[in-house]
Amino acid sequence: MKFIVGEDIVLMSSEEKAEVLEKHGLNKPVFEQYLNYIGSILKGDLGYSYRSQKPVTDIVSERLPWTLLLSITNIILSTIIGVAMGTWAAWNRGKKIDIVLNNIFVFFRSMPSFWIGMIFIAVFGARLGWFPIFGAQSVWAGYMGFEKIVDIAMHLIMPTITLVILSVSSIYLTMRYSMIDVLGEDYILMAKMKGLSDKKVRYTHAMRNALIPVVTIVMLNMGYMVGGATIIETVFSYPGMGRLLFEAVTNRDYPVIQGCFFMITICVIAANIIADFIYPLLDPRVV
Repeated sequence: MKFIVGEDIVLMSSEEKAEVLEKHGLNKPVFEQYLNYIGSILKGDLGYSYRSQKPVTDIVSERLPWTLLLSITNIILSTIIGVAMGTWAAWNRGKKIDIVLNNIFVFFRSMPSFWIGMIFIAVFGARLGWFPIFGAQSVWAGYMGFEKIVDIAMHLIMPTITLVILSVSSIYLTMRYSMIDVLGEDYILMAKMKGLSDKKVRYTHAMRNALIPVVTIVMLNMGYMVGGATIIETVFSYPGMGRLLFEAVTNRDYPVIQGCFFMITICVIAANIIADFIYPLLDPRVV
């Protein structure tokens, strides 16, 4: 009750408290509240925020596009870098470049996300002034058209680089080990015996089949990134779903917390469905 009306609860009469409980359906049995909530979700109603005093659907619709922009940009860049570097390292396995790349990406994987973000803010934001240090856009500047796009891109750079550093390692390592496994197959040996160039063997025959487990990693990252970027979005004050979830937990705004977890669930399911459609495109044997 206190989380709904705040400190004014001490000034409310019993009748006013009962009215608030009835308005939010909190005077009903828990099981009935649960059924009503499920029914509301099926209608697209995620509830009402106690803190913001507005529908959760409206709040989520404001924040979700920013997280999708950040997540999709991160997934595209980390996938390209991870797949390219993993393929190169596997082709040169055991050589100096392979050892160097392994050490670099393992080092990236071990770094705390908040520490990377704070270093970027301190060096490239505060000291050098190259990039904005918070938010997703300069709302007060009133940019329009191309200037607005550039402004959003500038705000996106540091959070994206931070996420890429954190997520590229898993893609690289998965691609490397998958590529090494594929390079040991008989059809790769046959392709080499036919006189095909190393480039054709590497990218046409080997890399395509090695991408199957990478797709799984990428799609899972995409699904969990909606809520998993909480620390990064908090460090950079980026107004996405991760930041929203942090604010909702801090304020104990339970309808918003439930709405965030519901959207995370939807994104994870959608990512898995997309992965199932991609598998046959890479390998027709996968049905």
